[in-house]
Amino acid sequence: SSPWTRLLPLGWFALLLPPPGTAEFSPSLDSDFTFTLPAGRKECFYQPMRKEASLELEYQVLDGAGLDVDFHLLSPKGETLVFDERKSDGVHTVETEEGDYMFCFDNTFSTISEKVIFFELVLDNMGEDGQDQEDWKKYVTGTDLLDMKLEDILESINSVKSRLSKSVQIQTLLRAFEARDRNIQESNFDRVNFWSMVNLGVMVVVSAVQVYMLKSLFEDKRKSRT
Repeated sequence: SSPWTRLLPLGWFALLLPPPGTAEFSPSLDSDFTFTLPAGRKECFYQPMRKEASLELEYQVLDGAGLDVDFHLLSPKGETLVFDERKSDGVHTVETEEGDYMFCFDNTFSTISEKVIFFELVLDNMGEDGQDQEDWKKYVTGTDLLDMKLEDILESINSVKSRLSKSVQIQTLLRAFEARDRNIQESNFDRVNFWSMVNLGVMVVVSAVQVYMLKSLFEDKRKSRT
């Protein structure tokens, strides 16, 4: 389903874990989430990572005044790795160490407007593919006489898998861009309708005043003498 159709209440999502205002994702290779960040609020999430792995995070503000948010990415030691101030989107990739990485979206600078935020996590070198390759290698013995070795098949499968994963990631990001553009168009449509009604009201008032003024010019104001 499209990312903008999967909006979940933050209160319900926070029930998945004991610490309030945080959430954890399973160590999958690709995770995406869309949520509403209220005005004056800050929400943080964390992702467990392995040593010498790769964490790629992309976020976009889909809706809300200004289409901007503050973004922080912290290492397991609490060091600030990334800080984006009032940006509408961003892409960041870091080489990781063992521990929990925390990333936060901060909307405390806004006192009125809530923001709809979409983000996607792409994890590489998490160990699962390596284990699969080791399992495949157990069956390689005795295949030297084959024209195509199992290693070649495995390499082709991994290449196709990587390209498919990249295609899915790009399609997800395109859906997020489409959601943001649609929200902007709907907002502009509402503004056009509002100011059109204002202009129509002004025209009606001006027309009524003009008719009244014209009638007053042609009225016979002379009073008959008795």
